Amino acid sequence: MIFDPAHECMSTDAMRALQLERLKKIVRYAYDNVPFYKKKYDEAGVSPDDIVTLDDIRKLPFTVKSDLRDNYPYGLLAVPKTKLKRIHASSGTSGKPTVVCYTDKDMEIWSDCCARLAAAAGVNGDDIVQVSFGYGLFTGALGMHQGCEKLGAAIIPASSGNTERQVMLLKDLEATVLVCTPSYALYIGEMMEKLGYKPEDFKLRIGLFGSEASTEEMHREIANKLHIFTNDNYGLSELIGPGVSGECTEKCGMHINEDHFYPELLDPETFEPVPDGQYGELVLTSLTKEGMPVIRYRTKDITAFDHSPCKCGRTTVRMAKLRGRTDDMLIIRGVNVFPSQIEGVLMNMPEVGGQYEIYVYREGYMDKLEVKVEVADATLLTDYAKLNALRDKIKHNLRTVLQIDAIVKLCEPLSLKRFEGKSKRVTDVRDLHD
Repeated sequence: MIFDPAHECMSTDAMRALQLERLKKIVRYAYDNVPFYKKKYDEAGVSPDDIVTLDDIRKLPFTVKSDLRDNYPYGLLAVPKTKLKRIHASSGTSGKPTVVCYTDKDMEIWSDCCARLAAAAGVNGDDIVQVSFGYGLFTGALGMHQGCEKLGAAIIPASSGNTERQVMLLKDLEATVLVCTPSYALYIGEMMEKLGYKPEDFKLRIGLFGSEASTEEMHREIANKLHIFTNDNYGLSELIGPGVSGECTEKCGMHINEDHFYPELLDPETFEPVPDGQYGELVLTSLTKEGMPVIRYRTKDITAFDHSPCKCGRTTVRMAKLRGRTDDMLIIRGVNVFPSQIEGVLMNMPEVGGQYEIYVYREGYMDKLEVKVEVADATLLTDYAKLNALRDKIKHNLRTVLQIDAIVKLCEPLSLKRFEGKSKRVTDVRDLHD
């Protein structure tokens, strides 16, 4: 099923004309309503009147993650706060969240975009959808919730965690669609086996997966374990949340909703456009975002474009599964984690030393984050109660900033590796992007 054939199957010429119309409008709108953009464009010597063709978007400076942090919480708003319908947030490197805001119009567009992705995967009004993302400030759960709901599906807002209960709900409530991270889907599959169930004991037929990079091999493993059709989708809260792109049933790339998000693929070193089939950094512009427009946002995600026709009938450009990122951000259980966040927590605690190591690995199909840190006072190692109290305090502080649990290991002073040059504190052995 194609949810919005008028836009998803639009001719290339018609799409480019619509994109240009919306690009001109959003650049003028941001310039007139967001002081940040007016200042940025004035300093760059560029005006909304300079946007005459789509290629002219390259005259505009980029927007980056730090711009959102520096304007926390409402500095990028284009509307009065009284017009906001929803406020979400994602974690930032300083501990302050990156705030994203939605008006009524934004919410409608967001629901439509997510409905498109769900429909492209085969979801319809007869389905029962179990959303096993964490509900809250994270955009993933509510985004896909409202998209599937728009298709007429029934929603089980299970949230994440308590995997045995997840399996019980999937079976007893006869869910047909599972929404979660791909790694969590594999863990759910393991729990099913542990509890003595077979795939035939469930009604599941589709998995809608996002929030973390995943390989074709992982999707094949999920399909084998759960006997479902697996589907990958992509989004980021800075632009809207889930709803930017998603696979159709042909599984030959993720269709970008390019009537709402103008995509560029650039060489991250030269910022020159990259041709189809070659990998580059994805840069996105929100063409219709009313509450908090974002123009030329560097996602840091590495992908490739395919403009060739798709058998499904959609004409929108497709993006490949993410190959990696241009920065050092880690994605752990669907949550963005920066090493600098961990460092910020540890360096604010006088009880610990200045050396630490971060180790990311996979146990079964679940990502694990381990933080080794030296204690400042060696005598603490002989006091079991104080040692446990410090470990619990560090875990609590990390949880507050990262929104996920970490394994904390306390080490003797001077026991961790030192570096004369640039330090390598992060070891990630998950091989996500092989």
